Amino acid sequence: MEFVTNQNSYPDLRVNIGALELQNPVMTASGTFGYAREFENLLNLHRLGGIIVKGISLEPRSGNPPPRIVETACGMLNAIGLQNVGVERFISEKIPYLRGINVPIVVNILGDSLEEYQEITRRLVGVEGIGAIEVNISCPNVKKGGVAFGTDPKMAAAVTEIVKKTADVPVMVKLSPNVSDIALLAQAVEDGGADSISLINTLIGMAIDVKKRKPVLANVIGGLSGPAIKPIALRMVYQVARTVEIPVIGIGGIDTTEDALEFILAGATAVQIGTANFVNPRVSEEIVDGIGDYVKDQQLTSIRDLIGALAV
Repeated sequence: MEFVTNQNSYPDLRVNIGALELQNPVMTASGTFGYAREFENLLNLHRLGGIIVKGISLEPRSGNPPPRIVETACGMLNAIGLQNVGVERFISEKIPYLRGINVPIVVNILGDSLEEYQEITRRLVGVEGIGAIEVNISCPNVKKGGVAFGTDPKMAAAVTEIVKKTADVPVMVKLSPNVSDIALLAQAVEDGGADSISLINTLIGMAIDVKKRKPVLANVIGGLSGPAIKPIALRMVYQVARTVEIPVIGIGGIDTTEDALEFILAGATAVQIGTANFVNPRVSEEIVDGIGDYVKDQQLTSIRDLIGALAV
């Protein structure tokens, strides 16, 4: 795959996520960038390190009733309910456009059982234009009483194993922060065969309308994202990067170049930009430029010299 590079940026910004090479470490987070077409007139998609599309389930999902997004102090709560077009429509309607973007496309998948994760993966096998799969394990396992796959190390390892066994592309597993020991969970998915780990997914929160004395979200609770969760995300990335041998991708409240660099110094090989896309649709491209400028200013030859370079 040929990458379109910034001719004004001489440092080597390439990173490797297992077998997947990115031209720079800046990716877009699932659920915040649609299927990429939505942003085509807002920034140069070809300059990103990678694009992670909105989560895909086996069958289409309509999501939760509104209101399902609310702004909070330094962040946002969402209870979209994993609305998506389903895997078959994704393959027929979305992939043809995504193939034309000259960066790796990562497909985020979700399911309510091991069988669903396996079947979605099976249908993606052989589909041209897919660079990797990201597994959302924050979903409830309906066959185990609704316990989220991502809160139990054994279940997390099991879903990782079944996707890895079925997939024909690298497998990235996205960890939930709603656990007591993130390092233990990371170790479980690494043992399950994950090629890389991304973290964190949203924290669980809620907001209340005191005038109506009702929850603001129709779903009552939702996922908290944005700058408010960055210190937690940074701490968890730091812990996980020192626990596993596979690459780690940092997510959580990244708004600026400095934010992204903090995650890289903490041990992340790459980062994902999420909620900031809603505030500034060009932020991902701006962070690519900012990282390039920083590497030049530090007189480094490669972004890889900064990965895990935190002095403690």
